[in-house]
Amino acid sequence: MKKERDMTEATNITPADIEAKFRDIQGQIDVVAEDGKKKAVVAGVAAAVLLLLVMYLMGRRTGKKKSTVLEIRRL
Repeated sequence: MKKERDMTEATNITPADIEAKFRDIQGQIDVVAEDGKKKAVVAGVAAAVLLLLVMYLMGRRTGKKKSTVLEIRRL
């Protein structure tokens, strides 16, 4: 019975304990968010480069298909 009593006395939670746990959780969230931001930036840059490359190649192809041949004759 004494063990049960010791456990209840040891489980008193103080506001300082709660604040410490919240700070610990916030620190973990900050680390995860920082890693996520780095990955998002890399993915965004890669997508932008790929999009520019595709647009360039499509424009080049369109320019070749619709290029006008101009013939000049001397009179």
